[in-house]
Amino acid sequence: MEQFPEAHKPGYAVYSRKSLAVYDALVLGFSNSFVWRCPSRHLVDLYDRHLSADHLDIGVGTGYFLDKASFPVAKPRITLLDPNAECLEAAAERIRRYQPRKVKADALIPWPETLGAFQSVGLNYVFHCLPGTMLDKMVLLDHLQPHLAPGGTVFGSTILQGDVSRSWAARKLMGIYNAKGVFSNENDTLQSLQGALRERFEEVEIGMVGCVALFCARLPRTAR
Repeated sequence: MEQFPEAHKPGYAVYSRKSLAVYDALVLGFSNSFVWRCPSRHLVDLYDRHLSADHLDIGVGTGYFLDKASFPVAKPRITLLDPNAECLEAAAERIRRYQPRKVKADALIPWPETLGAFQSVGLNYVFHCLPGTMLDKMVLLDHLQPHLAPGGTVFGSTILQGDVSRSWAARKLMGIYNAKGVFSNENDTLQSLQGALRERFEEVEIGMVGCVALFCARLPRTAR
């Protein structure tokens, strides 16, 4: 496992081997379907549409989506990047048939040149776990752009508040997660997400399913 310095402890760093054991059932099963109103099949579809033969996944969770989705080639090159060693090990084991590369690193600090460039980069359920405002979180995209190969695609999803419709259960659970530091999305809105992506990419697509924004972006603008 390759390892680089960390600058902070984001929300997704709280996951342990014990919590990861119930993550798929609790988060990807129950919460996605009945709280966030975005069943996981929509996220699998997002991966199916945008995965490439040379893929970087950031904030890897249990590796569920890389396991369930279809790659365009039989032997893709996959790099997993996460500050949490437990998540890296769980995801790498789940997709061991692809022999993924593991990188333990903080996505909010500059990435090493040795990381390489990728045709697709996945950011599934990452932004709502990162600290700060949407502007603070988007430094991740600034670090990412030099590692996006020509013609490459950035895609992912994030749970929003503010200007999106949320059920009572979604409001309640988000409040609990924000209080505990698992989420940091009190000020994350669809408008702020759109603005940050369009500032950095020529082509941006965003769709809402429940209170989850599914996005993809291509053609980086001049490096910031």
